Amino acid sequence: MTIDFLSEAKAFSQELAEIRKSFHRIPEIGNHEFRTSALIEHYLDDMGINHRKILDTAITARIDGALPGRHCALRTDIDALPITEATGCDFASQNPGMMHACGHDVHMSSVLGAAMLLKRHEKELCGSVTLLFQPDEEGDGGAKRMIDEGCLEGVDAVFGAHVDPAIRAGDIGIRYGNFYAASATFKIAVIGKSAHGAQRDKGIDAIEIASHLVPELLRIHGGVVSVCMFHAGTAENIIAGRAELTGIIRTYGVDERARMCRELEAKTHEISARFGGSCEVKLNISCPGIINDNDIITSLVETTARDTLGTEHVQIIDKPLFISEDFGYYIMAKTGCFYHIGAGSEYPLHSDKFLPAPEAVVTASAVHAAVVSKYNSTLQD
Repeated sequence: MTIDFLSEAKAFSQELAEIRKSFHRIPEIGNHEFRTSALIEHYLDDMGINHRKILDTAITARIDGALPGRHCALRTDIDALPITEATGCDFASQNPGMMHACGHDVHMSSVLGAAMLLKRHEKELCGSVTLLFQPDEEGDGGAKRMIDEGCLEGVDAVFGAHVDPAIRAGDIGIRYGNFYAASATFKIAVIGKSAHGAQRDKGIDAIEIASHLVPELLRIHGGVVSVCMFHAGTAENIIAGRAELTGIIRTYGVDERARMCRELEAKTHEISARFGGSCEVKLNISCPGIINDNDIITSLVETTARDTLGTEHVQIIDKPLFISEDFGYYIMAKTGCFYHIGAGSEYPLHSDKFLPAPEAVVTASAVHAAVVSKYNSTLQD
């Protein structure tokens, strides 16, 4: 029997909207998502879904179907960003300086929406689905820590999604192969020698060194280097003895990331020494990138989305993106697929005015539920 998950999700659209609003009001930064986590548990309890907490704020939950089948996982991130909201909506953030500016409120609501749909049909559901509510995606990344805690034991494949402001609400986007970039953050301390502002010759100007360094870093080929913070100086009449640069490297694939990290470190040492200074470079290897390299599973998601939404509501994303996301750890550990949900927003991700349309939760809930149901019932050994 084919289940019309979209019609069912639309019937629950008001309830899904209220769930989304409840998360949007209480954004919390990574590893501090205590109210968010408690709210997730509240909704799972209401649905009668077994769950457990790990890593202080992470939650895993499980729905077991009555019929034999595969075991997949459905993941959402739960953290927010340190941004002051400026949407003006009636359910805006109540936590000063924090906001769901990356759509994680939609992600959580749609996974809970899918859980609601699947729980209603558990007697018809093949196999099992584990729900992963992951902290700290925006920070150091919680995916690897959840995997280390055993959240993928017995799981065959993992699915997840991200809202996309470039896609209209009600649609989804599918990407085969390379999708998101691998990343590494860096902190550079350029060390010179402070001196009186009138006696430059007696000092080594860290600002001058860093100012020469920045354009050289931005010219590193193979990906994108972004210098996002530049701090230096203590007074208007003192040559700065130290300058600090912070930023991120993004590229496709871990090998290219390693090469770019080496080049960044070499350039920093060479330019610092050229001006008589020194440096300290700290690199933090983070997200491995997302590669939807299992064409069978990605095709299953595409076909299922077309069957669920209508073929005109499914887009093929024709090029990879330089944004990063730690979902890649899951499909490196198992297999799976990551896809995009249309947000229908004129503002970009991480904007203080980013606000996905309500339809995004309905669309994502339906597609998530359909993908889980289809995967568990059709990809048998």
